[in-house]
Amino acid sequence: MAHEIETVNGQSAFASLRQPAWHGLGTVFENEVTTKEMLDLAHLSDWNVRLEDVAIPDGFESDKGYSFVTRTNPFDNTKNDVLGVVGERYVPMQNEDLFDFGDLMLDGGGRWETAGSIKGGRQVFGSLALERETVLDPNGVGDKVNTYLLINTSHDGSVAIQASITPVRVVCANTLNLALSAVTGKKAVKQSFKIRHTATASGKVAQAREALGLANAYMDEFDIMAKNMIETEISKAKFDEIVALAYPAPKGEDKKGSHKKHDNKIDLIQSIYVGDYNNTIAGTAWGTLNALTERLDWYRSARGGSNESILASASGFDPMINAEKNRLLKLVREVAMA
Repeated sequence: MAHEIETVNGQSAFASLRQPAWHGLGTVFENEVTTKEMLDLAHLSDWNVRLEDVAIPDGFESDKGYSFVTRTNPFDNTKNDVLGVVGERYVPMQNEDLFDFGDLMLDGGGRWETAGSIKGGRQVFGSLALERETVLDPNGVGDKVNTYLLINTSHDGSVAIQASITPVRVVCANTLNLALSAVTGKKAVKQSFKIRHTATASGKVAQAREALGLANAYMDEFDIMAKNMIETEISKAKFDEIVALAYPAPKGEDKKGSHKKHDNKIDLIQSIYVGDYNNTIAGTAWGTLNALTERLDWYRSARGGSNESILASASGFDPMINAEKNRLLKLVREVAMA
């Protein structure tokens, strides 16, 4: 099956701390690393991202200034790659600039966990584990959630420079990047925000402090919500009702095996709910939410035959999956906690 982690001659632009490399690709490292070391391990260093003029063919005219975004190939520095075509207002940035932000975050307490590039180098990401840990412990369950900061951007103008606070349930690596305003019905602290591209040291420091403050404020609200959900008991009948509302059975003829696919999806969610990772929290609203979101992160079929979408989902930067998780969170709370 295809993947979109950038790979050339057996080398892959992906690195991960003490975790199995994605589909056997990339570098696994055992000890904490500096930002420079992380960039090197993930083959993100010295890309020299730059603009090159787009040549207009003879006989054609254009009053719009377009440029190619190019880079030096990280696996063979004798080659150059085109990453995209952009307008005249686009300002290229280096991977080092994006990860400088992480450097400042490390000063606030944290460590690099993953970094890599996908889509032929057009998108770049890194994740930082922060020091904050949540322990949900009714009846000695001890369910742990760690806090991560994901930073990502694109080199083709498709994605802004952004950071997202992402809680991750430790036992199953389930990402719970949720917009809490979706369930509170009021303005909540931000779960994600854009990083301004600034060249000044003071500007970078200010943004790093803002990110740490937002991470702590978000996790304060997340902790209250999660504690409330794990203390809310639900029956098996209520769980089945929530799953049926989340994924209604198809009507009419079984076109293209839709009924079978639906049955398989429901069976999978049921098995996750009582499986090894969730059996201690089954029978709660928290367990219901995690069964539904775990399927999205780790078990669904990759769109378009590519596992890159699963990596994006499990890392927290697939907007469609993030929206689906927020829909499921709202549904679980409305039904289980009414």
